Amino acid sequence: MNATAPLPPAPGSVPNHLIWSIVVTILAFFVCCLSCLSFPGIVTGVVAIVFASKVNGLLNQGDLEGARRASKNAKIWAWVTTGFLIAGIVLFVISLAFMGVDGYMEQMQQFQQQIESNS
Repeated sequence: MNATAPLPPAPGSVPNHLIWSIVVTILAFFVCCLSCLSFPGIVTGVVAIVFASKVNGLLNQGDLEGARRASKNAKIWAWVTTGFLIAGIVLFVISLAFMGVDGYMEQMQQFQQQIESNS
């Protein structure tokens, strides 16, 4: 008999959610630049990216259970980031609806002055 070591699972067998994590993190960054409402989404997006980037490496090492855990964590953090992103967009639209563009710009100028005075 010829005993051979089992092959590690294929890299595509456990989804890594990397593209989703990157896209929502970038979108959260842009929404944060507009309204500073989705800053937590940037942080949770980076966490999602870190977990997503571990999946293929764990699969290549043959750690199927570790890859599944990393994939599950990446998915959870990507959903959290998506939630922050949606909340940021909704709050941005509501603030524009109630204050108008001029009121929004005035609020952003006041916010910028507060940042400069604290520096």
